[in-house]
Amino acid sequence: MTDEPGQPRRPVFQPAAEVLSGETADVYFERARSILAAEHLDPVVTMEIFAREQAILCGAEEALAYLREILGNGKELDPPPTVLALSDGDEIAPKEVVMRITARYSAFGLYETAILGMLSQSTGWATAARRIVDVAAPIPVIGFGARHVHPSVADQMDYASVVGGCVGASTPAGARLAGLSPTGTMPHALILIFGDTVRAAEAFDRHIDPDVPRIVLVDTFKDEAEESLRVAEALGDRLYGVRLDTPSERGRVTPDLVKEVRARLDQAGHPGVKIVVSGGMDAERIAFFKETGAPIDSFAVGSAISDASPIDFTGDLKEIDGRPIAKRGRIPGLTENRRLKQVDLSA
Repeated sequence: MTDEPGQPRRPVFQPAAEVLSGETADVYFERARSILAAEHLDPVVTMEIFAREQAILCGAEEALAYLREILGNGKELDPPPTVLALSDGDEIAPKEVVMRITARYSAFGLYETAILGMLSQSTGWATAARRIVDVAAPIPVIGFGARHVHPSVADQMDYASVVGGCVGASTPAGARLAGLSPTGTMPHALILIFGDTVRAAEAFDRHIDPDVPRIVLVDTFKDEAEESLRVAEALGDRLYGVRLDTPSERGRVTPDLVKEVRARLDQAGHPGVKIVVSGGMDAERIAFFKETGAPIDSFAVGSAISDASPIDFTGDLKEIDGRPIAKRGRIPGLTENRRLKQVDLSA
């Protein structure tokens, strides 16, 4: 994501102090830095970063935010460092170089752990999201995975889900990174406290900004079709949609249930009310709903994205003071990738 005309704005990641201090780095990088300083060794090196499998790249913008902090932003380093990178959302091939950093080793070597971790975790999430989005197409998918991850990474996870193709994300922090407004309905807790779905929906309608779509959970107290009709009659044209989130204890949401809710809404004169389905959605279940022709307007997906395994990234030194070099099993020298673009480190 960039700030170029006609392109999505670049997300604003705030580098964390504990990362910049090196506290989150593998300790051997700090030890290597101390040894090299004591030996007065600080060559200009080129590191290339790649993954071993096809994926949807994510985490590059966050990694670049750190590189701008440690290499750019007015710092006078000799020689001036350079960074080339692919962009979040790019489809990458196995072993394709996604980032190339050239600078004195002391300037960035400590941050290899952090950079690889950002790329690995976020690329895993974005790739899982893309897999689900592709299966669901053309039905849109909303990312609802924040409750399955530590809150310190919920925004990156939500952002990655949008990079992977989700049309929305549930947390304000994650949606903000993606340049969106957060997407969400209402929690079961609100309905339980009011004691009635319609009363909760009416309170939501009274107090929440009119720009927020009125999407109401309809599985808390009564039959989903009955609750859908009650809410539709109460809110009228202000009702955007209903969300079906039937728990596993009651058999979860089924294609037949979706078809019944749609038919009853249509017969009662509410054809414009959308149906959102959530609750344990993954690629297999989404494919099943589509095969049965269930009239779903959007899916909300959580753990199938948030639980995705990280995709391993590796950082290799390929040049030292301009001399090609590599560990055994790798080819010395720079790896050609014409897709890499120069990064402005002063931005």
